[in-house]
Amino acid sequence: MYLAESIALAIVISWLIDRYLGEPNVAWHPVVWMGHYLNYCGQGIAPKASEAANEVANEVENEVAKDETVKINIRHIAKQFLTGVLAWLFAAILLAWGALQLQHMIATLAWYWQGILLGVLLKPLFSWQMLRDEVVAVETALQNSLNAGRDQLARLVSREVKQLQAHEVRESAIETLAENLNDSVISPMFWFVLAGLPGVLLYRFANTADAMWGYRGERGGRIWTWAGKWAAHADDFLSWPGARFSALLMYLSRAQFPDCRLWREAKKTSSPNGGWPMGAMALILNIRLSKSGVYILNVNGTEVDHTHIALAVGLCEKAIWWWFGSVGLFLFGIHWI
Repeated sequence: MYLAESIALAIVISWLIDRYLGEPNVAWHPVVWMGHYLNYCGQGIAPKASEAANEVANEVENEVAKDETVKINIRHIAKQFLTGVLAWLFAAILLAWGALQLQHMIATLAWYWQGILLGVLLKPLFSWQMLRDEVVAVETALQNSLNAGRDQLARLVSREVKQLQAHEVRESAIETLAENLNDSVISPMFWFVLAGLPGVLLYRFANTADAMWGYRGERGGRIWTWAGKWAAHADDFLSWPGARFSALLMYLSRAQFPDCRLWREAKKTSSPNGGWPMGAMALILNIRLSKSGVYILNVNGTEVDHTHIALAVGLCEKAIWWWFGSVGLFLFGIHWI
């Protein structure tokens, strides 16, 4: 069993590694390994767009009764969904089991060795410094040219960037920063404190699977609507508390409390979680954030300009320090119980 001291030390060690050493080599990065697995399995569970349509059409032609078309579609949907579930569960169970065994071995050591080893293992499963640098680089690139800013943004988002104007590039960067405050920092730390290595590893896998599989319709020439549905909902479930903590921490860092406006803004996005940190960011900085044809957050806010990315980064950093303070108080309380 881990002591509160070892958990606190692990968080400090992992944060120092993130700050001064950055990300591990891709050959040793567990999230990269997860990505390889998900990419390989994805080719088997998500049908190519052209093949999916042809396969259903051929089966329909071979059926005598026209009402069999519905049954054929249901059969294909069920196959894609179940293979997606099984591929997700296989990796999730294996990762959680392996992390649990490793955790048991580490727990036999002195508390300070526990903290050091856990900190080294925790670091690849969260990332702030790289996220911060990549977002700041968007503004730096925009100072050179609009196309340079678009190219830098393309490293962060999956949306089409070639038609975006300068303020839209900045909006997208700030939205990514806010959403990843939860995905890359707050939620991983939350699950580590709550459930140790198995918890943070399972969360990171779920979040990576959602990023690669959790799409509606076509992406990369494959249909993901049903093949990635389980991955999308699993990430929604595991990210639920962290998204709301992230929004609350942003407000607390400004000595404010959220009101009903945050709830209204959060509902505007299709994601049950992404709208919370993005809505908090828009309201606190009084800026308008949008995705063309999808949502507009804080519609009466100021148009984003060259100063706002730095302000957004500062807000997130203050929120993170509030998170560390909250965790510290929690662990202090456990120590004395």
